[in-house]
Parts: sequence; structure tokens; C-alpha cells
Amino acid sequence: MKPAIGVIGAGSWGTALANLLALNGHDVHLWVFEEPVLKEIRDHGENKTFLPGIRLEPNIRPTGDLAEAASRKDILLLVVPSHVYRGVVRQAASSVDQHCVVASAAKGIENDSLDLMSEVLDQELSHRVASRHCFLSGPSFAREVAAKLPTAVTAASHSHEAASLIQKVFSNEFFRVYTSQDVVGVELGGAVKNVVAIAAGACQGLELGQNTLAALITRGLAEMTRLGIAMGANPLSFAGLAGIGDLVLTCTSGMSRNQSVGFKLGRGMTLAEILKDMVMVAEGVRTSISIHDLSHKHGIEMPICEQVYRILYKDKSPMEAVKELMTRELKSEFSGIEAL
Repeated sequence: MKPAIGVIGAGSWGTALANLLALNGHDVHLWVFEEPVLKEIRDHGENKTFLPGIRLEPNIRPTGDLAEAASRKDILLLVVPSHVYRGVVRQAASSVDQHCVVASAAKGIENDSLDLMSEVLDQELSHRVASRHCFLSGPSFAREVAAKLPTAVTAASHSHEAASLIQKVFSNEFFRVYTSQDVVGVELGGAVKNVVAIAAGACQGLELGQNTLAALITRGLAEMTRLGIAMGANPLSFAGLAGIGDLVLTCTSGMSRNQSVGFKLGRGMTLAEILKDMVMVAEGVRTSISIHDLSHKHGIEMPICEQVYRILYKDKSPMEAVKELMTRELKSEFSGIEAL
């Protein structure tokens, strides 16, 4: 018997994952927050706002009722932005069955609490679903998954049973899922890469060349790894799909919303001007605040992420940030991670 599945969030990624599950033969209850988007899916079988041009499978049942989408489910997949994540989880909590495996495809860190999404779930749902949380991350643009292009991601959980269930339910001939027990590492990879991608976009907007981009990605990986070690992650995770895999994708493609934000900053636009025209969320903009605060909390040097924070919130020019990075004190390449 196939598991009952609910997907919470109908942005581009939530819609693509709901469609993937439907293609795999599952009936999917999809919670849609925006009334116009709900009408689009019901009337046209297409999410024209967030995933235009993709015909959705008929076994997706859209609803505007969160409780309806969350109740009586074996698997509940959360795909909402990090800044509304806690509120949505709290609202859905009373509808989540105790046996339910709660999976998350959100990539971010709360600003005020500095909590990872796993910590939010522990706080809001621990009395209901114990340790059966699972976190899906890796190099995966929604449109390419919707177009059935080969994609590989990681499902991380402290529960082998939960990770294996998510692996089995999502995997098919074009979508491959690996499992991991490193929840912190997989989550941090998905969050930090968005901040580094803003820096990468800024370098591309400034036309600084491929040498710069390669160096930025490599040093961004070092920053991600340092923070991960400080927070108890397995450093090997950052050499995997949720680490370097997602980092390379997000830093090098114009399909990345975070890279696009950085590119426009490099071209001289202000953050307010950029966000005014954006329909979808660029998680790195908010996450840069969390990474800034986490790095200071743990005493970790993250100079690229620090400069992104200053560009976004302290009116620093991207070129000035580049010059400051290039003239920092000279040091060993593996400073802070030599013990590995």
C-alpha cells in the first residue's frame, strides 16, 4: 500500500517535488498558500506563477486548507521559506499523525533564534513525530527536476528507517536519492551555499573572470566546512551533494535566484530594487544574517559570508568587498580545518 503524502508549499520547488511524487504513482495532497496559485492549479493543471510550462499530474490534489493537507499522512514534506517555516509548522502541528515521517526541503536558518529547520521541527513537533525527521538537499533546480533531467540529492535523518523511506518514495529513473545520518551537515550545506552564491553572482556581475569564481567557490566551501565542524557536522558531508554539489550549481548558474541577486548587486542595483521585482524568495538574503551571527557565536572566520552580509545590510560596495578579501592577512589554505 502506497503511503499517504502531503506537500506543504507550492512554490517552484514544492510544486516540482509534488509532481515528482505524483509521477512515482503517489496521490499527493498539495497545500497552496496563495489563492490565485490554487486557482491556477485547479483550473489549468499548471502552476503558472512559480513553475510555468509544466503540466502537473492529475493525482495532485491542491488545497488551501493546511490541516487537510497535513492530516492522516504517512509522509509530510515541508517546502516553505525559512522565515515562515516555524509559523507554518506550528499551525500544522495538531494535524500531524504520530507515525508520520516529516521531511523538509527548506534551505535556510532562522534569523532570531539561529535555529536550523531540524531544530524548529524538534521544538514544534517533537511530541508527535520523535526523531523521524528527514532533510532533503542537493544540487536540484526545480525546473530541471520538473523536466525529468537526471538529478541526485541527499536525504539526511537520524533515523535510518525514515531516510530509507524518503529515498524509496522519491527515487526513480531521473531522480536519485542517497541517504545520510548527518542532519546538521546536510542542512548547513543547503543554507551556506545560498550566501556564497550571492558573492559568486556579484563577482560575475563585476566581470571578474573564471579564476575569481573558482577561488570563491573553493574558499566558500572552506567557510562552510569550518562552521559545520564547529556545529558538530561530519566534514565529509561538505564534499558531497549537499555541500560542494549544491554550492557549484548555485554559484555558477543564472537559474539560481541567489546568484541572480548577487549579479544585480555587482551591476550596481540596490537590494531594495532587486527584491521589489522578485516573485520567488532568495533564501541567501535572509540567511546571510543568520550565518553572520552564527559565525560570531562560534568564533569562526567566514570572510566571504561576512562581506555578503555587509554588502546587503551595511551598504558596502561589492568591489570594495573583493579588495578587502584579497588583501586580508596571508595564511595557510587549511586554516581552521587542519585537524582533518
